[in-house]
Amino acid sequence: RQIKAGWQQIIRLVPLGSEHSLTILEEGSARRGSGRVLLNLGELDLTTDEFILDEVDIHIQANLEDDLVKEALKTGVDLRQYSKQVEAELQRIEQASIRDYIKESQNIALLHNQITACDSILERMEGMLSGFQSDLSSISSEIQTLQQQSVSMNVRLKNRQAVRSQLSQLVDELVVPGAMISTILDSPVTEQDFLEQLHELNNKINFAKELSFRETLACSDIQDTVDKLRVKAVTKIREFILQKIYSFRKPMTNYQIPQNTLLKYRFFYQFLLANERTVAKEVRDEYVDTMSKIYYSYFKSYSGRLLKVQYEEVADKDDLMGVEDTAKKGFFSKPSLKSRNTIFTLGQRGSVLSPAELEGPVLVPHTAQRGDSRYPYELLFRSQHYALLDNGCREFLFLSDFFMVAGNSALDLFNSIMGKTLSMFLKTMSSYVSDCFDSIAVFLCIHIVLRFRAITAKRSVPALDRYWDAVLELLWPRFEFILEQNIQSIRNSDPQRLGLLDTRPHYITRRYAEFSSAIVSINQTFPNERTNTLLGQLQVEVENFVLKMAAEFPSRRDQLIFLINNYDMMLSVLMERAADDSKEVEGFQQLLLARTQEFIEEILSSPFGGMIAFVKEAEALMEKGQLDRLKNDEARICQLVRGFSSSWKQSVEAMSQEVMRSFTNFKNGTSIIQGALTQLIQYYHGFHKVLNQPPLRSLAVRSELINLHHLMVEVKKHKPNF
Repeated sequence: RQIKAGWQQIIRLVPLGSEHSLTILEEGSARRGSGRVLLNLGELDLTTDEFILDEVDIHIQANLEDDLVKEALKTGVDLRQYSKQVEAELQRIEQASIRDYIKESQNIALLHNQITACDSILERMEGMLSGFQSDLSSISSEIQTLQQQSVSMNVRLKNRQAVRSQLSQLVDELVVPGAMISTILDSPVTEQDFLEQLHELNNKINFAKELSFRETLACSDIQDTVDKLRVKAVTKIREFILQKIYSFRKPMTNYQIPQNTLLKYRFFYQFLLANERTVAKEVRDEYVDTMSKIYYSYFKSYSGRLLKVQYEEVADKDDLMGVEDTAKKGFFSKPSLKSRNTIFTLGQRGSVLSPAELEGPVLVPHTAQRGDSRYPYELLFRSQHYALLDNGCREFLFLSDFFMVAGNSALDLFNSIMGKTLSMFLKTMSSYVSDCFDSIAVFLCIHIVLRFRAITAKRSVPALDRYWDAVLELLWPRFEFILEQNIQSIRNSDPQRLGLLDTRPHYITRRYAEFSSAIVSINQTFPNERTNTLLGQLQVEVENFVLKMAAEFPSRRDQLIFLINNYDMMLSVLMERAADDSKEVEGFQQLLLARTQEFIEEILSSPFGGMIAFVKEAEALMEKGQLDRLKNDEARICQLVRGFSSSWKQSVEAMSQEVMRSFTNFKNGTSIIQGALTQLIQYYHGFHKVLNQPPLRSLAVRSELINLHHLMVEVKKHKPNF
């Protein structure tokens, strides 16, 4: 009833088409009068009777414009009738709903009972869960208590472990075992147990020193025992090392063996240095004094015995490059060398610089004396200084390892041992060098030092660097002085005093060639600019000397033969040892080529001079276009053609024989003959060319010319084959 009264009120008050109006939906057509009504109440408040009339008007106006309302108005639907239908429909639905409720009343009652049972079960579960929650709360508090206890115990454990480790280490370091005491007191120092216990003792001594700085009371308990063991160990080590050092002094002792033994026990000196510096200094001073005397005695004896196997004949101030072989000496002067050429010849002496010879075994003087062998100075120098290098490197490495020194300290210690020996070497060498005129020996010694210095650098031993520099400061000035003396001797040489004139190579130029090739070949490995400069000056003086000697010959042909022979000889010797692109080789090649060309012109001028002069004159006129001037020389041309045809074979034969007699080098003579014949063919070809010119083409004598190809074939027969 309430619903019905409400719908009636709504229908009366709410205009059609408003937001709160009924929305009438028809399922069929309006004409059939059947449909389904849907109520859209919107925001209608059924609890109040207050309505705003303005809004009602607005809703009425809006509903009037609705399509369904317009359609209903057009078809004439009665709203009251329609309201009754709705009311009847609602009653029907209400009755149906009541019937449904009554029909399902048992199920609803059963559902109610079930819900009541569930409520009781849930209530019991709630009680159980509340008890479980309270139990969990108590367990959580117990867990927190256990966790706090665990953390506390862990902290106490860590603290105890830390204290234990420190105390354990402290106790271990403080305790002096009985095994250590018995080993230090009774065992020989060479046993491994002694060395191990010495390491332990050293650690305890250092630890005791550290504790004494901290004023630890426990340190005083072991200090006395540790001090006694230290004194005993120092005493035994001192006796052992001094005994080994004294063993060096025995004659014929190989001191490298006790040195190796000391290196095996290098910790002994380290122990002395750390715990008893006075004893360590005593040991080092004793070693320095002993080894200094040993090295000095050994090298002094060895150097003296080496000098006894040196060549007796050595160069002196008169054995210079420019000194004549016929020079006579005074009554009291010593005899000269049998051959001065050996002073300037390298020969096999250069083998001392080969790696196999340079680092080979040292000479044994008494063996050489028994075999009556003699050696040049550079071999003795090599043997002496290789022994120095070998012993010096080994000594420096021993000092650095055993005495634990490095840098300047190692160098100072090495010099305190080897200084006396090195000074003796320098003094002996200075005495020898001051009277030495064997420039090749001095130069070989210089390069031996350069190579030995490279070897010590490779071995990382700087101890001998200052000595090598001092030796070079002695040798370089002497070498330059000897070279300057040789240059001066050539500059001052007098051709009138050098014996009979001879077109063969002069002995002074041969000396120069041998000497220059020797110096150039040695200087290639370690080039020196000063040496190259001096060699250049020497070459200039030799070239001037050759020109001075050539000027002594009356004829130009003999002068050219002399020049070519000397240039060829010097060039051949230089090319055997020096590089082909060296300055000396290039210089003499140019000189030889120029003089050879001039000599070819000279030997051709005698038998073929008229033809050569005519060809040159004609070629000059051809260039000027004045060849017509030769028409008047028909008689001259005829004489040249017939003279060449009749005598050229005899002239070529005589020329070949003369060339082969004049030149000592067959290969050089052959090349000169070939050059001369080639030049002759070129001149005769030019002669043909001139006679083929229009002004001379009509000459009848042209038919008597020798065919150029035939001439070339015949000339080849006269070329000597070697």
